[in-house]
Amino acid sequence: MGEDSGGTASPLPAPIGRFLDELARQRRLSPLTVAAYRGDLAELAQLAGGRPLPLLQAADIRHALARLHAAGLAPASLSRKLSAWRRFYDWLGGRGEAAGNPAAGVRAPRRAKRLPKALAPDQAVRLAGHEPEATALALRDKAMVELLYSSGLRLSELVGLDRRYFATDADGPGSTSWLDLEARRVTVVGKGGKVRQVPIGRPAIEALRRWLHARESMPGAQARALFVATRGGRLGARSVQLRLARLAVALGLGLRVHPHVLRHSMASHVLQSSGDLRAVQELLGHASIATTQIYTRLDWQHLAKTYDAAHPRARRKGG
Repeated sequence: MGEDSGGTASPLPAPIGRFLDELARQRRLSPLTVAAYRGDLAELAQLAGGRPLPLLQAADIRHALARLHAAGLAPASLSRKLSAWRRFYDWLGGRGEAAGNPAAGVRAPRRAKRLPKALAPDQAVRLAGHEPEATALALRDKAMVELLYSSGLRLSELVGLDRRYFATDADGPGSTSWLDLEARRVTVVGKGGKVRQVPIGRPAIEALRRWLHARESMPGAQARALFVATRGGRLGARSVQLRLARLAVALGLGLRVHPHVLRHSMASHVLQSSGDLRAVQELLGHASIATTQIYTRLDWQHLAKTYDAAHPRARRKGG
């Protein structure tokens, strides 16, 4: 197992062969896993340019990673290779064949932080502004969508809402999250137990009023919960996800919508209109402004597209 089985491929250095042999025979890793180690270590040997692997230093590992990165390898792939190299050098060190692990203190390039998905303003308005059927469940779903988009609530915050404030009584302790229609706001407990109050827009207020009226006719509705299921119990998070996804399909939006998409949409649309990052931070309940700043990247994408479409020097002439 000390040589690559690729026919014309260069033979692997002996330490790699012994390491792979142990992975396959003693530790009984799957053939696919062993093959992955083989490829990653063969690449390291190639990048070492014939230098004995036990003599490589941290600078050599960094140089090898830099070459792979420059060749276009993704950060996730670089992290996997670095992990294989670390394990190989741990094995060498355990056998006394290497003085240390040159890959131990080396870090792969960070993965690019993915931008949160957000609906275009017209898509969000189409989803939240749809006219529901005159059924209790349809009115409930309409109210949930309006509230999610209006206030940017997390899913857990939405399902935890009481229909009003309840003081401590025989049914349990006082409300921690509740709707206040008169004040046009919700009080919620977010991450880290942080309490915040979030305003509710007029369309959401109207949708909530219609739902609360329909809720009165539902048999066995749980006394406190704002949103209840068919049998009257508090609506669960998974049910909200499924109902929202089905609604998006029924409206022909052409994309999968989940509650967090509406939270991201609210944040990016408010930022596009106001430019007030601090206000968006307060609305979302972010402890750090750095977390909210990701929405500036969404806002920049919006501005860049507008620029490309509208600026005379940005548009390409036909022909």
